[in-house]
Amino acid sequence: MDKYNIRCSVAMATYNGEKYIKEQIESILNNMTENDELIISDDGSTDNTIQIIKKYQSQDERIKLIEGPKKGVKQNFANAIENTKGKYIFLSDQDDIWMEDKMNKILKKFKDGYTVITHDANVINENKEKIINSFFEYRKSGKGIIKNIWKNTYIGCCMAFDSNIKKYILPIPNNIEMHDQWIGIIGEIKGKSYFLKDKLINYRRHEDNVSQMKHYGLFKMIKNRFILIVELIKKEVKSEKK
Repeated sequence: MDKYNIRCSVAMATYNGEKYIKEQIESILNNMTENDELIISDDGSTDNTIQIIKKYQSQDERIKLIEGPKKGVKQNFANAIENTKGKYIFLSDQDDIWMEDKMNKILKKFKDGYTVITHDANVINENKEKIINSFFEYRKSGKGIIKNIWKNTYIGCCMAFDSNIKKYILPIPNNIEMHDQWIGIIGEIKGKSYFLKDKLINYRRHEDNVSQMKHYGLFKMIKNRFILIVELIKKEVKSEKK
């Protein structure tokens, strides 16, 4: 596919995700048109994840499997994002389930001039039982640079952004806590953020999740915020010099 006719790219990071990845890939494909792509960066899975992906890939040319950098989840996502060619980039974990109208609802909001869009989610367990009715309510989600530096309410698997800010997002610093907070705040600095109240995925929480819904100790929280602020300032200084 030519890069200029790709509408949406889905950037997925995988690592040993054989248990849930089939359901996630199928839910994503059900959202995509022929002008979309699914970029999967695998970070060295040792289970059947790659075999499962390759089986889908053999049946659907919109799926691209690339080798991850083996430097952890942040850089695995960065690798997937770097290889996208679409106008709009959707982030995806390997173990959630997308609602059938997710892409279309997000694309309608992009027409209003937003740069980064985050939507709400049902939180489910490994048996698909709902454990939290609204991630937004649980996390008190909303836009605001200071708000999201103090307490991150961006959630990567519920985010999409305009590819115009990809040059500011990359490279993702390896010393920050997580990629979603970085992308969300960069999106607010360089454009407009919108929190959509529609629940457009089932966000699966289980014992193998990389990210955890918990708070760190005070020292680590202060350190993480300091590092994030320093990296944001460095990024802004670099972008102004260009």
